[in-house]
Amino acid sequence: MARVSGTTDTSEDRSMLDLIPRWLPWAVFSLCLGGIAAAAYLFYAHLTDPAVLVCPANGAINCAKVTTSAQSRFIGIPVSFLGLAFFIVYAALNYPRLFASRLLGIVRFFMAVGSMAFVLWLVYAELLIVNAICLWCTAVHVITLLVFLLVLYASVQTGVLRRTR
Repeated sequence: MARVSGTTDTSEDRSMLDLIPRWLPWAVFSLCLGGIAAAAYLFYAHLTDPAVLVCPANGAINCAKVTTSAQSRFIGIPVSFLGLAFFIVYAALNYPRLFASRLLGIVRFFMAVGSMAFVLWLVYAELLIVNAICLWCTAVHVITLLVFLLVLYASVQTGVLRRTR
């Protein structure tokens, strides 16, 4: 079994990069930066006043209602802060020069699955508990979905979850 560290570029790692399009690591990293921006804006609104969110407040679309609901916290922590922290860590893991690491590929995959599960819960909460949608939250959810799909594709293409000898 070849040992792979997070920063060492082995020939096995290099061949992994050959199995995915060259733009993919940059696309994932760029999406993570977009996630940081949107989550930071939501966290800023959480710390100050939800009225700073540029979002209509009519029936189905109401950012203030969503971001001040009981579901806007998870175990007492603002979901916007969790999103911001996630995207900061995830951007670091998805820095294109580190994309070839098999070990980071495994971590990247499981974080993508976990983040998608959390987003599905949040969408459920918005639609069926809060009865309102936050456009900024939806932006974060779409970014998370796109990152999930790209990381899933990269994981399948590179066989990152297969056991090595």
